[in-house]
Amino acid sequence: MSCLRHVLNPCRPAYLRRIGLHLPSESVFLSRASIPRTLPSYVLQPRLYGSTRTSPRPSLRRARIRRILTISAFSIVFTSTGFLIATAPAIASIVALMSAPTDADSVAMYSAPDEVAAGINNHIVNHPLTQSLRVDPAWTESRPYLRYPESQKKHSLTAGTLLGPGKIPVPPVVFCEEGKKLVSISYLGTDLCGYVGIIHGGMLATLLDEGLARCGFAALPNKIGVTASLTVNYKKPAPAGCFVVLKAETTKVEGRKVWVNGRIEVLGETEEPGMVLAEAEGLFVEPKYAKSLPRLFQAQPK
Repeated sequence: MSCLRHVLNPCRPAYLRRIGLHLPSESVFLSRASIPRTLPSYVLQPRLYGSTRTSPRPSLRRARIRRILTISAFSIVFTSTGFLIATAPAIASIVALMSAPTDADSVAMYSAPDEVAAGINNHIVNHPLTQSLRVDPAWTESRPYLRYPESQKKHSLTAGTLLGPGKIPVPPVVFCEEGKKLVSISYLGTDLCGYVGIIHGGMLATLLDEGLARCGFAALPNKIGVTASLTVNYKKPAPAGCFVVLKAETTKVEGRKVWVNGRIEVLGETEEPGMVLAEAEGLFVEPKYAKSLPRLFQAQPK
């Protein structure tokens, strides 16, 4: 039995001395009883290997689930906050467009900033052509550029960039016979020239594009569209610093398409047509996503 113990414990000091090995000190050998009791219990216990793994304790599993739910909640909150911050300007613009003033409101919104603008405005609103259209119930009067939200005017060519002293100092007065005809009266200043004293041809094309589109949009199912084609024929040089009148008429409507003809004339002292400066023909198409767009150009009831 003692031999068996030595075989099972070949590294015991007594056995090593018996076989003739000299040991410097027996203190280097630690017995189980000499191991400090402060060591963790797993050091003193044999390591067991098996094919099965124990599942985490219920408390650890619940803590892990709470941690995952907390991280997910924070992720959703921060992502939503970032999205709202990024889209806030666009949302504000859409809300402002949806709550734009009516045509009737826009007529009374203008206030002349100086005497020059006041004189131009008085000439437009008191002109015989304006007076005759105003008393006709078939026509709706408006000042469309004043319906734009302030936040969007700086991004608009005609409602922002081109308005002001020396350019278009007074917002045009527009009369519409819904889906059929349009008459727009405005003043073109001296800072819109191509050659000295001559209004730039691109300016006339811009006015025609806007005027013909506004006339034709009312004939479309959702009252809004985009320019598909525009042909402009220039007849006479347009003098800078003069009153002009744009006249447009819808000629054909076919589903989401509308064709409109128009021209720009010098505004005379009476209702009679003046000298023709340019003529145009345009095709306008309603986009498929028109239902989701604000109807900024839709004619409003009086």
